Amino acid sequence: MPGRIIAHPDGFGFLVPDGKVEKSDDVYLSARQMRAVFHDDRVMVRITGKDRRGRLEGTIVEVLERNTHHVVGRFYRDSGINTVVPDNKRITHDIGVPDKHTGGASHGQIVTVEIVEQPGKHAIPVGHVVEVLGEHMAPGMEIDIAIRSHDLPQAWPEAVDKEIAKYGKKVPEKAKQGRTDLRDLPLVTIDGKDARDFDDAVYCERKFGGWRLYVAIADVSHYVSPETALDSEAEERGNSVYFPERVIPMLPEVLSNGLCSLNPEVDRLCMVCEMHINKQGKITRSNFIEGVMRSHARLTYEQVAAMLVDQDKKTCEKYHELLPHLEELYRLYGVLRAAREQRGAIDFETTETRIVFGEHRKIERIVPVVRNDAHKLIEECMIAANVAAARFLIRHKMPTLFRVHGQPASEKVEALQEFLGELGLSLRGRLRPTAKDYATLLDTVSGRPDEHLINTVLLRSLPRAEYHPENIGHFGLAHERYVHFTSPIRRYPDLLVHRAIRHVLSKQKATQFGYGHADMQAFGDHCSMTERRADDATRDAVDWLKCEYMLDKIGESYKGIISSVTSFGIFVELQDIYVEGLVHVTALGNDYYHFDPARHWLIGERTNHIYRLGDEIAVKVVQVNLDERKIDFELIEKESVLNKRRKKKGKGRRSTKTRRKSR
Repeated sequence: MPGRIIAHPDGFGFLVPDGKVEKSDDVYLSARQMRAVFHDDRVMVRITGKDRRGRLEGTIVEVLERNTHHVVGRFYRDSGINTVVPDNKRITHDIGVPDKHTGGASHGQIVTVEIVEQPGKHAIPVGHVVEVLGEHMAPGMEIDIAIRSHDLPQAWPEAVDKEIAKYGKKVPEKAKQGRTDLRDLPLVTIDGKDARDFDDAVYCERKFGGWRLYVAIADVSHYVSPETALDSEAEERGNSVYFPERVIPMLPEVLSNGLCSLNPEVDRLCMVCEMHINKQGKITRSNFIEGVMRSHARLTYEQVAAMLVDQDKKTCEKYHELLPHLEELYRLYGVLRAAREQRGAIDFETTETRIVFGEHRKIERIVPVVRNDAHKLIEECMIAANVAAARFLIRHKMPTLFRVHGQPASEKVEALQEFLGELGLSLRGRLRPTAKDYATLLDTVSGRPDEHLINTVLLRSLPRAEYHPENIGHFGLAHERYVHFTSPIRRYPDLLVHRAIRHVLSKQKATQFGYGHADMQAFGDHCSMTERRADDATRDAVDWLKCEYMLDKIGESYKGIISSVTSFGIFVELQDIYVEGLVHVTALGNDYYHFDPARHWLIGERTNHIYRLGDEIAVKVVQVNLDERKIDFELIEKESVLNKRRKKKGKGRRSTKTRRKSR
């Protein structure tokens, strides 16, 4: 079967079959098989059986496509041998570099190499240094490394520059003709205070015993036509990538921050989803409009929350003309929120963080991003528009990309049920729970001391959302039909959805659409990959920055929470700092620890000491490794909070082996 290679830092890997939906479709590839390929190569694999864990196992029979042509890493010269150790930990091969192709690199510098000989079963890959990025600790190096490690396109091809040269700062009058004029409708954008591109605007009014909601989205499809250099580059990028204080956009700035951005008090082309929503929060009717609009204000989440939640007089007076519409929008949000809870959408409370820089790009602190009601209001409006777009395209039998989120795998649910059983809890639905079952359990455990632990384990039991031409629904949102429609400036799937809607509005048949199911399959695989690629790249950059932040804190002590438990140790997230590091199992004390994946703990064979996910613990920073993006801790308190609670209650605990025998 054909598919794409996902490499693991430990040397083995998996084949993700083309068009797969379930994780169980993945095929395990041993480290020996992985010698001849790089991460992200496409190969043909023959299934040879199952490994001892019951996973499909395969042998690579043919390499179909090489997808690693440049690698960034650290240059080393040792005993006359030149090698580059890749920064991307999924690339486990060291790259050999001939003496005459070192590009003048010095030992320890960060370089980019072009792969001139791909790896083989008995041969290492060979490369030529094509760029010396600089010294290891140079400011901004973490982003330069991440961009090149994950092969993120960042330079605009000459053909794209030529195509965008025709665009100015204003929408031409000719482009506005034949469109619905919505410039008098008081649409507003609501975004973060640091946002630079605005792709959605909203307006709400009372109508027919319910509400009429307008969600206006930048009409990117007017400017980016199929089979152009601009479209080809947007497809290749798949999405914008957001690093701390730097963005790699999907579209050039003349569009992303200019003509396609719904800036205030300027005419902009838009695709509008008009929805009629009843008092139960159900969309009773919807339609799509090609329009021209003029944003009446650029509002921030903080300003909207100040008006609607805090009733701040100064802010209310400043926007008094818009306030009645915003208040109506807030009332609608209350109804949509209630409908969300009624259908059982899952609401995990996770903490996002933001890095605050000072002079010379030195990190001052890492702070949590607080989501207020204004964030949630916009989220509900966007979800409603995405659902309406999915219904519209299904009704007109248009090929499209759905945003799908599958059912959790049965083995994940089985392990989850075993874990919950230890806590005296259960998840309804046995091995086929619904989103509402998850939501009900989250509500049940709200306020418990172990709420964070249960929340984390539930979240980890769910698969990742992807793009796919087959509609299998969105489990987490509890919607049967869902697409991404609201961000075509920064996501290519949204642009495809806009093209499909435009095709219907032009009264053409579905069979005349330029894309078919096979095209959507390819788009889905590619866009799911670029989304993962962006997540990996930004995580690498942030992990580097967090390590850099901790370099001068070696020897300092902190309180933290166990964020992950593995067979080789526990990961601890420091409270109020949001930095994660490892306490290796050998540093847990004079005992042999057994890992129980179902209970998410390590238990001492002799002492019965337990270290469990969610436990509070105190640690000291002992080592920071920038190259590996790793921080090592050691325990200050040799016992977790769980052990203290057990001792306080005077209760002993039998060993894992004894407990298993008793069941």
